[in-house]
Amino acid sequence: MVLADVTRRPADHDRTRSELTEQTQVGEALVRGLVRAQLALALRLCLVVAIGLGALPLLFAVAPTVSDVRVLGVDLPWLLLGLGSFPFLVAVGWTYVHLAERNEQDFTAVVRRPER
Repeated sequence: MVLADVTRRPADHDRTRSELTEQTQVGEALVRGLVRAQLALALRLCLVVAIGLGALPLLFAVAPTVSDVRVLGVDLPWLLLGLGSFPFLVAVGWTYVHLAERNEQDFTAVVRRPER
């Protein structure tokens, strides 16, 4: 039986976990650090999206000849904004999820780390 093979941890919880559950100042500081890390990540990727998508209209304003290019009978700006933006947004979204999960894993590792 698999459940019988699992070794149990001692009944006494480490100090970090108890500070989280009791919402002490140390626990609040740990959670606040996680929230700040997630917010910083979100703001950085928001900046990437703003620059990535905001650069396209700027490109078309600076180089108007690019706006006149047609690919398969469709204007290049429409292709870039209509089709090119979706893979870019999916990639940024995947990156956000991956990095946010890593932040949470780091937080969990700190919480589960045994006290010395």
